[in-house]
Amino acid sequence: MKQVVQNYKSGELAVLDVPVPGCKPGGVLVRSAYSLISTGTELMKVSEAGMSMLGKARSRPDQVAKVMQSVATSGVPATYRKVMGKLDSYTPLGYSLCGVVEQVGTGIDDVRVGDFVACAGNEHALHAELNWVPRNLYAPVPDGLAPRHAAFGTVGSIAMQGVRRGEPQLGDVALVIGLGLIGQLVVQLLVASGVRVVGVDPDPTRCGLAERLGAAACSDPASAAVEAAVAELTDGRGVDQVYLAAGAGSNQPVELAARLCRDRGRVVDIGKCRLDLPWNAYYEKELDVRFSRSYGPGRYDPAYELEGRDYPIGYVRWTERRNLACFLDLVARGRVDVEPLVSHVAAFDDAVETYRRLKDGALKAVAVLFRYPERAGDGEAEAPAVAVPAVHVQRSPARAAETPVRLAFVGAGNYATSMLLPHLARRDGVELSTVVTTTALSATNARRKFGFAEATTDLDAVLGDKSVDAVFVVTRHSSHAELTRKALLAGKAVFVEKPLALTEDELAGVLAAVEDSGNDRLQVGFNRRFAPLLNEARERFGARTGPASLRYLINAGRLQHGSWYLQQATEGSRFEGEGGHFIDTASWLLGADPVSVYALAPSGNEDLQVVLRYPDGSTAALSYVTTGAPGFPKETLDLVADGKVLRLDDFVRASVYGPEKWVSSRLPRARDKGQNAELAAFIKAVRTGGPMPVPLESLVATTAATLAVRAGLAGGTPVTLARAR
Repeated sequence: MKQVVQNYKSGELAVLDVPVPGCKPGGVLVRSAYSLISTGTELMKVSEAGMSMLGKARSRPDQVAKVMQSVATSGVPATYRKVMGKLDSYTPLGYSLCGVVEQVGTGIDDVRVGDFVACAGNEHALHAELNWVPRNLYAPVPDGLAPRHAAFGTVGSIAMQGVRRGEPQLGDVALVIGLGLIGQLVVQLLVASGVRVVGVDPDPTRCGLAERLGAAACSDPASAAVEAAVAELTDGRGVDQVYLAAGAGSNQPVELAARLCRDRGRVVDIGKCRLDLPWNAYYEKELDVRFSRSYGPGRYDPAYELEGRDYPIGYVRWTERRNLACFLDLVARGRVDVEPLVSHVAAFDDAVETYRRLKDGALKAVAVLFRYPERAGDGEAEAPAVAVPAVHVQRSPARAAETPVRLAFVGAGNYATSMLLPHLARRDGVELSTVVTTTALSATNARRKFGFAEATTDLDAVLGDKSVDAVFVVTRHSSHAELTRKALLAGKAVFVEKPLALTEDELAGVLAAVEDSGNDRLQVGFNRRFAPLLNEARERFGARTGPASLRYLINAGRLQHGSWYLQQATEGSRFEGEGGHFIDTASWLLGADPVSVYALAPSGNEDLQVVLRYPDGSTAALSYVTTGAPGFPKETLDLVADGKVLRLDDFVRASVYGPEKWVSSRLPRARDKGQNAELAAFIKAVRTGGPMPVPLESLVATTAATLAVRAGLAGGTPVTLARAR
């Protein structure tokens, strides 16, 4: 098997062929799927190995003290031979991974061959194809948690133990100094605990990432913004806890901690931070300085780690293993999101080059994963797939609505009141019957502004009203699938804003309602295919005979802090919320539904690159970016095929280059993304009983493709869209 090693004397890094470890009793043999590079601890070791002997001595005074003790007891020659022999040996790297159980040792009954486990330990969770891991240093991976996310288990446990040492309480305010990998996880764990967080880091990119992940404010340690944020959040009293997750040699973190911590607050050292405590500052506030020892109780205890002797839960609630399992559970339930931390995924065979790029600064990263070669039987050997459910329905005859068509709205938020209701309120042959919201006042406001006949908070009453022809679902994303399902079962035509569903199970539930009721009168708010300018450009482009290449740049921009779009645990990712728009537009232009999805997040932020492949060989590349210039157009699209090019500039201008060139009017025109035409098509279908504007099969395929982006990011490989029969 192969393993990443380093010679501490020369600094050489290598991927060596080494023997496969045996599967001893009390543990399991694990084949690695992903292992995580600790960009703090490991890079420190790699950097130290490249130093001169004097530099090594200066960086490790603790080891120098041991050498001097050995000289006193064994003499210089023997000590020299011992030290040189140890330095001139290969040592392993790595301590956090996820893999598949390949063999189970005697005495193990909680996992089986083929199970995924997250593993910990700098002797047992190495960057190697196979590792033997004792009982208390692995935890089963919860169902549905991607292996690449489970590989964060060890560093997550380190962050979790640090937070536990701080003893945060609901409503506390905490300061996190250092927003590297551990710091970012500490921020999320504190936010999940009901703590408001201020972050400190000299890197503005890391500050921005921490804010997107829930921090109230983040800035450079020298900035006055940090002190201002602390003063505002604490009424000038200072933070309740400070978490030192920085690794630099400066004493600035402990000085900043003393200045911003409240009287009798707690300072927790998680990273390897210089701790020259300013005596007066810490004494006058009687600050409680605590150390956090790695993954939790059990660390460095051979009886616990190697012999598998657990500590009774009544005496030690959170051990190494229980911290590991707890962190995996939080990630699986969406309370902690590690995907935005992944800056790069490298093939295991490229390990040496990856470390070199990290050390030289060519690769700037919060977290880097090694992906290991797949092997038959590993559980991820087959290409990942997302099912595209088949639509099986005995359609009930669609009834034509009488004029006027009576509509009910469930939800009256910003999109409904700005992009839908203004078109419907002035449309002949439409009656706004009832608006349903969770708060009485918002329903009353919508009724007053748009002329609804009634306003209520009772959804069941609306669904039971036989005079209502169609229901618009315009609520938060997490409720779309369930509300759509209920409305379909009630026999209503349904217009639901994107997304239709956030999970495969939710999508299956909607289709089950279609099948049970025979009601397939469903439209999802994919409005761009109805945009007049894009339709004109498509007509000018004409039919094609060969495969096409489509490029779609979405300059989405950053969301304001506090936006509910950032609540990924409940509302899904931002792309899951609106990505269906762009996939639907691409599929409509290419005249087919995609057969595979490949997704990358190269920057470690919300930026995405999504490549869709179509049955005839056509491809669509979507660049969904949040880091672009605000003044640049939001959407630009190019379609190339058969010697022709279609260009769309943000729904304001369009052009087609081919045998004849066509350019839309140069006069300023309003940006029309198709909402009005889409609503007209939906109302016509409801009024006449004719087919819905977009086939249900297409809505399902687009939703499945959007969901496949998450699976693609988790697996790092193309995801097949498997159509059920």
